Amino acid sequence: MTVLIDPPNWPGPRGLMWSHLVSDHSLEELHAFAVRLGVPERAFDRDHYDVPETVHARAVALGAEAVGSQELLRRLVAAGLRRRKRRPQAR
Repeated sequence: MTVLIDPPNWPGPRGLMWSHLVSDHSLEELHAFAVRLGVPERAFDRDHYDVPETVHARAVALGAEAVGSQELLRRLVAAGLRRRKRRPQAR
């Protein structure tokens, strides 16, 4: 049971780089950690939270495991928690 965070490699709003915060156990664990971290609910996107680079060190200090993006995705998929975007059906 671990909350994971990848490096802030993703450009996003406000000119900041962003990370993904996930759980390799459950969404309940992820949501509880996000509350402790002070991340707003609106930052949740299907299976992860998008968090700015300014939050990365605090997430690790609170117990998130820093991993590479590929490892984060591998563990999210292995846990059965990956939720891909639905593609619009062709008409």
